[in-house]
Amino acid sequence: MVQGTTSDAGKTVLVAGLCRVLANKGIQVAPFKPQNMALNSAVTEDGGEIGRAQALQADAARVKPHVHMNPILLKPNTDIGAQVIVQGKAIETMDAWGFQDYKKLAMPYVLESFSYLMDNYQCVVVEGAGSPAEINLRENDIANMGFAEAADVPVIIVADIDRGGVFAHLYGTLALLSESEQARVKGFVINRFRGDISLLVPGLEWLEEKTGKPVLGVIPYLHGLNLEAEDAIKSEQQEKGKFVVKVPVVTRMSNHTDFDPLRLHPEIDLQFVGKGQSLSGADFIILPGSKSVQADLNYLKSQGWDKDIERHLRFGGNVMGICGGYQMLGERLSDPLGLEGEASSIDGLGYLPISTELKKKKQLTLVEGELTLPKQAPIKVSGYEIHAGVSTDSVKNASPIVINNEQSIRRDGTVNEEGSIFGTYLHGIFDEPQAFEAILAWAGLKENEAIDMNAIQEEAIERIAESIEESLDLSQLWPTLFEKKAAY
Repeated sequence: MVQGTTSDAGKTVLVAGLCRVLANKGIQVAPFKPQNMALNSAVTEDGGEIGRAQALQADAARVKPHVHMNPILLKPNTDIGAQVIVQGKAIETMDAWGFQDYKKLAMPYVLESFSYLMDNYQCVVVEGAGSPAEINLRENDIANMGFAEAADVPVIIVADIDRGGVFAHLYGTLALLSESEQARVKGFVINRFRGDISLLVPGLEWLEEKTGKPVLGVIPYLHGLNLEAEDAIKSEQQEKGKFVVKVPVVTRMSNHTDFDPLRLHPEIDLQFVGKGQSLSGADFIILPGSKSVQADLNYLKSQGWDKDIERHLRFGGNVMGICGGYQMLGERLSDPLGLEGEASSIDGLGYLPISTELKKKKQLTLVEGELTLPKQAPIKVSGYEIHAGVSTDSVKNASPIVINNEQSIRRDGTVNEEGSIFGTYLHGIFDEPQAFEAILAWAGLKENEAIDMNAIQEEAIERIAESIEESLDLSQLWPTLFEKKAAY
């Protein structure tokens, strides 16, 4: 099990890399995260929902994502509440105190899922959540040491040296654990190191002497690593491109990984627009997914972004909405059951002839089909749907996507009469190179080229695996698979 001294210490990437290292050795390996809190989620083939990080790790392991890889997923929809998803299915929304009590009931599901993976794979690599040293969260813990103790799993602890204070992080984290928890820690990993490692050696030797735990290795900072972030929006931007794409950052923005292909395009300047900023100056505006659509539509209006969108369209620009953003572009949003807050109904932005009502049952589907945008030939499209809203289109044949599955043919999305606004429920729509190219051409990008996110991600995973093999003494984890080497 990989635990971290902090959030974003490198747990997700380290687990993905270890899965690929083992897969390259011919080992059948599966990733596992007992509890995840994220608004980025993925759909499994059996219609379940897990964190996108575990889907990425499954790709690294060269196996299909499965609901048992992330049995508990929390999707925040308010500052104090979250939808709880158990083994792929949403059960209810709880506040923080309610979930503290629910953790007692959740552990059997966690152990059941872990047992399933142990029975079906040769190896399971587990990812913790946040830090195991959060004193206020230790009671009934299912995410870190609580799970490791219950399942009797050995642990390594990773820290990000790029944040600073790495020795305090590692020493302090270990010191705050119980004796039995300390005993199951097999060593430390330091992540994202820049510079001459010989300058770090005195600190590594001090840490080993003070803790009695080995440093398994130091992973270098990998520049230009293009891999999905679990939850944080990547703020770094490339050199200014010719085509400005702006995405308003709403309070419960979900699946921001939809925009990774745009971020990597050499002719695109992708800008995530935050509080107090303007959407003015965009060549193309995309409204993202949201876990609380009505609240985020009100937030969008409070920032004046509705006026920016109106001006953008008046000057001939194009607008796209994905999932919750698609719903916002419609005429009416209704939540009669109070699934995302209080029961209510509000007007949408009114650009697309759809009305949306939230239903208790979620749509969780992998999708393949054809997309036909104005003045374009049909092209292949794929993605996944995660939404509770059911949208009714008042205009026939306005849906640009035809979805084919074994049971039926259905349609998705809407284009307005002028052909300047396009909405769809498909997350990951830019990952298909043909769809990526077609949508950008429709939006007005003349210097266009397709970005293949699958190929980019595969290259990144191999880079991580190679760096891990070079940097860590893996014989201390799997002595029968790897020869002993110097860790630093």
